[in-house]
Amino acid sequence: MKGVILAGGLGTRMYPLTKITNKHLLPVYDLPMIYYPIQTLVNAGVTDIMVVTGGRNSGDFLRLLGNGSEFGLKHLNYAYQEGEGGIAAALELAEHWAAGDSLVVVLGDNLIEGNIIEAVTNFREQKEGAKILLKEVHDPHRFGVASLDGDKVTKIVEKPTDPETNLAVIGIYMFDERVWQIIGGLEPSKRGELEITDVNNWYIEDGSMTYEVLEGWWTDAGTFESLHRATNLVAEGGANKVEG
Repeated sequence: MKGVILAGGLGTRMYPLTKITNKHLLPVYDLPMIYYPIQTLVNAGVTDIMVVTGGRNSGDFLRLLGNGSEFGLKHLNYAYQEGEGGIAAALELAEHWAAGDSLVVVLGDNLIEGNIIEAVTNFREQKEGAKILLKEVHDPHRFGVASLDGDKVTKIVEKPTDPETNLAVIGIYMFDERVWQIIGGLEPSKRGELEITDVNNWYIEDGSMTYEVLEGWWTDAGTFESLHRATNLVAEGGANKVEG
């Protein structure tokens, strides 16, 4: 199993901070944001990792992370995304490296309090399909929202105006090797992007999507408000972070 961290994009919602650096290099309390998703993967036993980034400051990731020795890694892989094209388009850059393996994909601005060890273990035993992690939130209209029927996910709606549930799909996804064929068959959305929600809905229609509800807190850090919240959560209760 391989891990992919998506840390590209222009971060326009966080100007002017991101005019001089990549959003994922901004500090969350005492560490750069990118440290947290790397540690999430390492803690789950996923140590073959690729960081997908882009923009004018992409070289700063290599200067900061090197080969990942601070996380106990022997090597880190990197891919460069030109422009923006959606989460699925960014993930596609890892195909040449990860084809044939299952994946754990983590968005670079996602932080969790606990770990995903159990979810990753269960996905390994699942053999095929996909798995998403869900979390109850007070503002589901900001996220992809999952509807459930017992232990089945019936659909995911991206940023619904009238959400059926308060279960947000957080930015941690697990896919089998079919994901590359699925992405290759996607059509751009109205935003002109290849949407990860379309990938997830393919697996739902296939009947091979499973889910787990994340324990502990979760937050993204892609806006000034959520970056402030993430910093406070880490400062108050720690997070899934590297020990220095």
